[in-house]
Amino acid sequence: MLPKIPFGRTGHMSSRLIFGAAALARMKQDKADATLEVAIQAGINHIDVAASYGDAEERLKPFLADHRQAVFLATKTGERRGDAARASIERSLTRMGVERLDLLQFHNLAQDGDWQTVFAKGGAMEAARRAQEEGLVQHLGVTGHGTRIAEMHLKSLAEHDFASVLLPYNYLAMQEAIYAEEFEQLYALCQTRQVAMQTIKSIARRPWREDDPSPRFTWYEPIREDEPLTRAVHFVLRREGLFLNTASDANLLPKIIAAAESFTPEAAQGLEPQLAADQSALAAEPLFVRGISDNP
Repeated sequence: MLPKIPFGRTGHMSSRLIFGAAALARMKQDKADATLEVAIQAGINHIDVAASYGDAEERLKPFLADHRQAVFLATKTGERRGDAARASIERSLTRMGVERLDLLQFHNLAQDGDWQTVFAKGGAMEAARRAQEEGLVQHLGVTGHGTRIAEMHLKSLAEHDFASVLLPYNYLAMQEAIYAEEFEQLYALCQTRQVAMQTIKSIARRPWREDDPSPRFTWYEPIREDEPLTRAVHFVLRREGLFLNTASDANLLPKIIAAAESFTPEAAQGLEPQLAADQSALAAEPLFVRGISDNP
């Protein structure tokens, strides 16, 4: 069974694997039900979805009718203005058939202009705080990707005491000196302030190549090979307090669960040479390149 740790200061003990419900975006209901059963049987008790993930919120509705009290439920809004954000919140509640969100996150708040709009008068932050006061939302968080996102999350935490952040974390991303430095600053702040830290793209291999005929259930090519995938998962879990959000390719969910279940501090010792060798063997490439492909 997967270990559980405090999800920041929310009071919830969340499994260190968080189910990334983007995997449900284009699924039929029976496949979604089966996928969620795999997750809950493994001990995953935290679901992360978003209003923009296709049909994912609707696919969660039957599951939540039976399991709402057993899971921490997080969704995201990509809206920046207050009225649109309020409509997004209400629509998510209806789609999932629930009365309250445990966590509402501002989706991919990675650009300065968006950031300014969210926190300005009449922005999405006002709507989110009002939803909190009304009991529709319990906690607020912020998410994003790209090479500037650790910097942007530091900026967001200086503006508001968010309960959680979400951003990329993998071996290759941490080879970029600026990103690594800002990630470490963010990690230290989150540890001090008990802000939950969720990680994405943990098993990313590279952007899809045009001549690759593989089915594309993620917007990047994931690591599929068992041993490199396991080492990539262990790279995340060896750091105290981090959560790992599962990939949007549901076919990889059993492998990610198995990798997490095999984690021990001893298993994660001396990973760096193996991880470096994996990057070479897999011809890995960064998903985000500063100033070039920062925010697809």
